[in-house]
Amino acid sequence: MNSELQYQIALTLIPGVGSITAKQLIAYCGSAEAVLTASPKALLRIPDVGPALSNALAASRQTALNRADEELEFMAKNGVQALSFLDKNYPERLRNCDDCPLVLYAKGTADLNAAKVVSIVGTRSATAYGRQQCENLVRDLAGVYAPLVVSGLAFGIDVCAHRAALKNGLTTVAVVGHGLDMVYPAQHINVAQEMVQQGGALLSDFTSRCLMDPSNFVRRNRIVAGMADVTIVVESAEKGGALITASMAVDYARDVMAFPGRVGDKASEGCHKLIKTNKAALIESAADVAYNLSWDVSRKKPVQLPLFAAELSDSEKKLLEFLSATEAQSIDVICRSTGLSMPQVSSSLLCLEFGGLIKSLPGKMFLKIR
Repeated sequence: MNSELQYQIALTLIPGVGSITAKQLIAYCGSAEAVLTASPKALLRIPDVGPALSNALAASRQTALNRADEELEFMAKNGVQALSFLDKNYPERLRNCDDCPLVLYAKGTADLNAAKVVSIVGTRSATAYGRQQCENLVRDLAGVYAPLVVSGLAFGIDVCAHRAALKNGLTTVAVVGHGLDMVYPAQHINVAQEMVQQGGALLSDFTSRCLMDPSNFVRRNRIVAGMADVTIVVESAEKGGALITASMAVDYARDVMAFPGRVGDKASEGCHKLIKTNKAALIESAADVAYNLSWDVSRKKPVQLPLFAAELSDSEKKLLEFLSATEAQSIDVICRSTGLSMPQVSSSLLCLEFGGLIKSLPGKMFLKIR
């Protein structure tokens, strides 16, 4: 008997149906099953669905459903669970990103909605300096704030972050660019196993037996960026996957931070570029991360004069009205409750905080000053 989850998995396997389109189709039809059982004529009535997409859905649905059934069998045999974007355990921060995956596959028990989540990324060709900065950062964050550490299990900074998290008793999640029937690179299989055994997880939006392709790793970077409060770039050349992840985090209106290196060091050119273009805050320690995220409440910001209500924009008024009727709320809850986009909410919260009308609390929570 077909389940809604099977239809959701099948929908992700239809050629030409990406994350955004899949969610739009479900929103219009009411369920993935309704999408995949609709006639081509009915599909054409959906906004932005043309003959090409309608034909693809009609031609591929049975093959996709059969493949989805195989995936469910693989999951049952290998301890893998699927998280629909509507499930309560789906990463809430990621859910607020327009292109979040319709379905995530997870192996492990990590809380993907931990109070504090940091993504740590960097070059595959890490230097001794980069590895040391990464280890120091994770050690010091573990000592006070105990965040969930997210990275991509790649060579260099990624695996260094995972290993440092394990060493310091932190939960860590690896987002991979392939199905959970394998570990890539194979040299990191022991790290992956230890992560799962210590309460972490492997996470992917790819089914088993998927083809390995370089584009997979760009696609997985959006998950690394979207599920965290901050993306921290430890080392990066002028071009590379870490900069792609940082750029995605900027697009999601998330914090980005970077460690500086010596002038002329190739391994730090990307970090310097992020800092020079104001896409990343320069950090030197875990204390800087905590301060920028308002985790360290002992370091106070200068007091600002309150704004007058007449000076507020419509979005600022809407946020202030919402916060007046509730206790402290996270930025993700504020987005959902007000219907405002993440960029609108981020900029408006900043203006309200500067105006002395609200204050930020640890964990990216915001509270109206009574």
